[in-house]
Amino acid sequence: MQRRQFLLVSSIAASSGTFGVSAFAAAPAKGEGWREYEITTEVNVGEKTGEARVWVPVPMAQLDGYQRTLDVKFDAPGATKAELLSMPRSDARMVAVHWKNTEAPQTVKLTTRIALRDPSVDLGAAGTARRLPASALREYLQPTSLAPLGGIVKQTSDKILAEAGHPKDAIGKARAIYEWMVVNASRDGAVAGCGTGDVTYMLNSGKISGKCADLNGLYTALLRASGVPARDVYGVRVDTSERGFKSLGKAGDISKAQHCRAQFYADGYGWIPVDPADVAKVALEEQPGGLPKDDPKVRAARAMLFGAWEGNWMAYNTAADVRFPGSELTAGFFMYPNGESANGRLDSLDPAHFAYRITSRKLA
Repeated sequence: MQRRQFLLVSSIAASSGTFGVSAFAAAPAKGEGWREYEITTEVNVGEKTGEARVWVPVPMAQLDGYQRTLDVKFDAPGATKAELLSMPRSDARMVAVHWKNTEAPQTVKLTTRIALRDPSVDLGAAGTARRLPASALREYLQPTSLAPLGGIVKQTSDKILAEAGHPKDAIGKARAIYEWMVVNASRDGAVAGCGTGDVTYMLNSGKISGKCADLNGLYTALLRASGVPARDVYGVRVDTSERGFKSLGKAGDISKAQHCRAQFYADGYGWIPVDPADVAKVALEEQPGGLPKDDPKVRAARAMLFGAWEGNWMAYNTAADVRFPGSELTAGFFMYPNGESANGRLDSLDPAHFAYRITSRKLA
């Protein structure tokens, strides 16, 4: 993807100096359960090889019924170029920074202010939401590099739905696949980061395990293969859980709290929140030694996370197969800072050595 294919939202560029921009400032969200947070991401390339680039994810402007981004600011002292970019035909946004001066600090600080609330869809009531046109949903029925929709993915989806009595509607299919995931999938704490999201590899291995990018990635792929629009939403936890789940929250230093969730679309209801990966997380991590899947805590998560999320998590984007501008680097999904120096790609899963820190602060 070439730079000209990116929509430049706001940019400042010069040969030297400090970069700073306030991209926009939206009105604060008032009432109706909204809570505001300030999220700060600080990156220090550190290697000082001369040429260096970083791409820092910026929260999506809005996720209906859940998130509003109120303000975005960044500062990149000594950068050759620093831009706030939005990808075309996508909700992914990033701060892209380029340094050429080895004497420059090679740091960038991104500060965002967001409002969040608990989303919930009443699936027992008649759906009255405005119906989205097919053109708005087409993207969420397509294969990606990590989640092809033929072969073993389609075979597995068909098998699950056959065992569930061949449900025809979107909610019936989504429920059947969700229940199959809860019963058959497990979280693997040894997996790095949020996992690779390689759906075919996981199915061919015969072991339905991993972390959120693996498990929720499989869920959305199985739904897409059945003809139901579905998407992964990539983000990061920003607060502790008020629902009593120790394992489903993080506040303060959230550098390693990345998490992706999932949604599927049903006419009359719109985008419906789900998260089978977090059910597996509760089973593994809620208490030392784990919990059986019939434990009341796991059953509570299972019931909540089909049709609702807790509003203690920030969404970055739903993008797949991202190519970073100005570079040959790509990523199957984008929820970590990414970067490269003259020595090659920086490890996004190693914030201590890549030297980035993400912090969250709840605002009064």
